[in-house]
Amino acid sequence: MNQFVKIVTVMLLLLMVGCKDLQDNDKNASTLEKSAQEFNDENAHAIVNEAIKAHGGTFYDSANYQFVFRGKLYTFNNKNGFTYTVNSLDSLGNRIEDNLQNGKFNRTVNEEFVELSEKDVAKYSNALNSVIYFATLPHKLNDTAVHKENVGEAVIKGEDYDVVRVTFGKKGGGTDYDDIFMYWINKKSHYINYLAYSYSVDEGGVRFRSAYNPRTIDGIRFQDYVNWEAPVGTQLVQLPVMFENGQLKELSRIENEDVQNLNHINVEE
Repeated sequence: MNQFVKIVTVMLLLLMVGCKDLQDNDKNASTLEKSAQEFNDENAHAIVNEAIKAHGGTFYDSANYQFVFRGKLYTFNNKNGFTYTVNSLDSLGNRIEDNLQNGKFNRTVNEEFVELSEKDVAKYSNALNSVIYFATLPHKLNDTAVHKENVGEAVIKGEDYDVVRVTFGKKGGGTDYDDIFMYWINKKSHYINYLAYSYSVDEGGVRFRSAYNPRTIDGIRFQDYVNWEAPVGTQLVQLPVMFENGQLKELSRIENEDVQNLNHINVEE
């Protein structure tokens, strides 16, 4: 009987040691996985920081510019948070101004405030924010709602690029927070020469943009884009190859015209 107890005791001890080894292995694997993810996050963050520096860096902090996009006058002022505006005329000649200041939206028509539904507030504020977002890329890619991931490297037209995938958190990510973006950042210049995104609203879509007409105005780089269309469901990572093979359809041009530094204009006045 004593011999049996000894055998059982030894077996239990061996089992406990084995379980501890498994737990340690799981813990080590989890630590390695976490470290790899942290390294990836840090790497993506560093790549984006270099891009921000190349496109404007600290000049974005006090930027105050205006430009014309598709017949409407846009402004963005990054002092004391941010203030975005867009001015346009409707078919009756009424002057409409939308204003988005630190997340709060309002609209005036002929300088009179108008009440809008929550749906329209979301619609118009998102439209205004979207135009400024693309015009000032990559300035907002370090916002707290932005999740960045380094997904590898690519060669486009003989040049080397880092590839960063961007998603958004629900909090602070806007109404289209489930959109997925991908940026191809040149390894030498750190410029974003190509970007792509997929969206789910209105039956979904996939877009690829190639930059052209770059110009630096008082420290900030502005560039226009050819907007290419790809079939719904196309993986974003496949788009550069399709672009080089002529498999994408040109949909539109994203052109910001008459860009002016209002800080510079105000100083001259």
